[in-house]
Amino acid sequence: MDLSARFNVQHSGRLDGQPLLFVHGYGCDQNMWRHVVPHFVDDHHVVLYDQMGAGASDTSAYDPERYGSLRGYAQDLLDICASLGLEDVIVVGHSVSAMIAVLADLAEPGRIAAHVMVAPSPRYVDDPPYVGGFSESDIAEMLEAVDSNYLGWSSAIAPVIVGNPDRPELGEELAASFCRADPEIARRFARVTFLSDNRVELARVRTRTLVLQCQQDVIAPMQVGRYVHSVVPGSELVVLDAFGHCPQLSAPEETVTAIKGFLTPVNA
Repeated sequence: MDLSARFNVQHSGRLDGQPLLFVHGYGCDQNMWRHVVPHFVDDHHVVLYDQMGAGASDTSAYDPERYGSLRGYAQDLLDICASLGLEDVIVVGHSVSAMIAVLADLAEPGRIAAHVMVAPSPRYVDDPPYVGGFSESDIAEMLEAVDSNYLGWSSAIAPVIVGNPDRPELGEELAASFCRADPEIARRFARVTFLSDNRVELARVRTRTLVLQCQQDVIAPMQVGRYVHSVVPGSELVVLDAFGHCPQLSAPEETVTAIKGFLTPVNA
């Protein structure tokens, strides 16, 4: 099976335009970008894919050793770019995928032209003075819940992650996305994600970067967004009025506006 089929790669927009690669976060799939993508097809070659274990990816290709760290997911990103001949790529990475893009950038300098980090976090566990938003015991309890009852945990945590309690349909959609993922792969990816620490790699980024931070985000709180901005030289920080961890779902118009504002100099 070729890579496009393995990762359910989808194309739209101008094939001769600068590539704009959207990479979904943990528990999501490429469908999470559906409100955002149409705004970029006139100017860009838009590419989406489902990460291993998510959406319509081919889970028979799962390799526990390869995906035992975020570097395996970063290599997927690079392999997809190479297979499609994508150069000068702008990567829009949500949550943990912002760090996956960082690892890909450092592994193959020059392939990625710019990062748009949507609610990123280089480390979820507090490490004073660094604030990640979770204690070690918080993460341990969460991973235990994921291991013991993934579907139950997904249904309970999705509304918390997406925020916006006055819009329950958003939590229901995220929960459905979680439940479409392969449960065993999702359990392992949760451990890889929430125990990761990419602060050292983040500080090595020299690629143009936009950090999108939501007002209230239980997964990546304001301190994290400000930290990412502080350690990536020359990065731009935009604090959205949006609430929750998935602004591409809860506030797509504001998300699009911020990304377009950042890309204007790139397209000039």
